[in-house]
Amino acid sequence: MATMSPLRCHMIEDMTIRNLSRATQQSYLGAVTKFSRHFGRPPDRLGIDEVRAYQLHLTSQRVAWASLNQTVWALRFFYGVTLGGWGAARCRR
Repeated sequence: MATMSPLRCHMIEDMTIRNLSRATQQSYLGAVTKFSRHFGRPPDRLGIDEVRAYQLHLTSQRVAWASLNQTVWALRFFYGVTLGGWGAARCRR
């Protein structure tokens, strides 16, 4: 089994603290993973320009509004909460 990155672990803890459902957690993790893979870089090495470009990409692919909205909220959570507090605590998993 692959080990979990500290950043992913931190995001899971942030979502757990905020009582996000398991389904929402999986959705957010999947969205951040797809975003990262799209650019071939870790998500903490990507910024607002890449977020905008990714939103335009999803729109051009005619992704359903609900999926686009979920991705936007996942990235908001990742950048606003997880990276906003990154380094403040160590993952214990």
